[in-house]
Amino acid sequence: MENLGLTRLQILPGPILITGHTGFKGTWLTLALESMGISTIGYSLRPSNESLYTRLNRFNRIDEIFCDITDFESLSNFIIKNKPSAIIHLAAQPLVLQSYENPLETFNVNVMGTANVLEAARQNSFVQYIVAATTDKVYKNSEKLLKFKEADPLEGKDPYSASKVGAESVIRAWQNLSESEGGANISAVRSGNVIGGGDFSKDRIVPDIIRSYISRDKLVVRNPHSTRPWQHALDPLFGYLQVLDSQISNSIRNENFNFGPSEKSLPVQAIVDIAFSVLGQDRLRVEYGADETKYEATNLELESTKAGRLLNWTPALTQHEAIKQTFVWWKKVLSEDIDELAACYHDIDLFRTKYL
Repeated sequence: MENLGLTRLQILPGPILITGHTGFKGTWLTLALESMGISTIGYSLRPSNESLYTRLNRFNRIDEIFCDITDFESLSNFIIKNKPSAIIHLAAQPLVLQSYENPLETFNVNVMGTANVLEAARQNSFVQYIVAATTDKVYKNSEKLLKFKEADPLEGKDPYSASKVGAESVIRAWQNLSESEGGANISAVRSGNVIGGGDFSKDRIVPDIIRSYISRDKLVVRNPHSTRPWQHALDPLFGYLQVLDSQISNSIRNENFNFGPSEKSLPVQAIVDIAFSVLGQDRLRVEYGADETKYEATNLELESTKAGRLLNWTPALTQHEAIKQTFVWWKKVLSEDIDELAACYHDIDLFRTKYL
């Protein structure tokens, strides 16, 4: 792929605000921006002890506040104080199973949290560019094995996906406000199932495998035949940065984008097979559960040709490469005593050579 450049990010008058900067994607994004010498600030909940952010000891590395995205006053005051030129909105309740346990919290964070970010920005004209992340699960999924395009209808059948459809409606409304008022350039971005070194989140296949590898406890894999558009977190994150760069150049305005793999989505089984090939089978014991589609869609595919056409973006890694890279990261950290931060910067350098 051709280099994206991202040179306009260097000349923003104010920092880039990352909401959810203590999360998995937020931590990787902050590290990537820092590696390019770009000023960032962060607004997020306090991280868990197991999070990549905590394990890397990222506390106070940037100007940050630990606060709820649903607290409009705190968010607005933080924005007024730090005067960001751009916002990348990642803060969310991101787990499908948790959304069944706490649907009201999921809607409050994902819908009203997004509205708070967009309204706080609208009230402060120095915020000129906003990239708001939703999910590939916003599309109406009839399980026909078709790749979803940006113009396809949206529909959520579970609290998580429905809350993200609600967030998309919020984004569309504030895009319309922006068009009528001449406000910030706003884009929604939808990526596939992100993986990568350091994720220890609940109810995700890669962290579950790593926990099993560490503890030697048996891992029960649910839905081994379900397919997902797997991608290393840095692939869509560099895509989000390219959206921001293109907003700054005025080559796009209020456009929405998918970021997913080029090839057909791989089943969950493929994750386990690659884990065995990288980590070995002596410490992994796996049991496969029956396919259960009550909570999640069986098949997901994303069409990302719009990002290629308007942004010159294509994924740096295939799904197989992204999965392997993820388990190589963990092997380095767990078996070769490589520092986690060094392992992260190794992967960031790999992506920078492809994207920059």
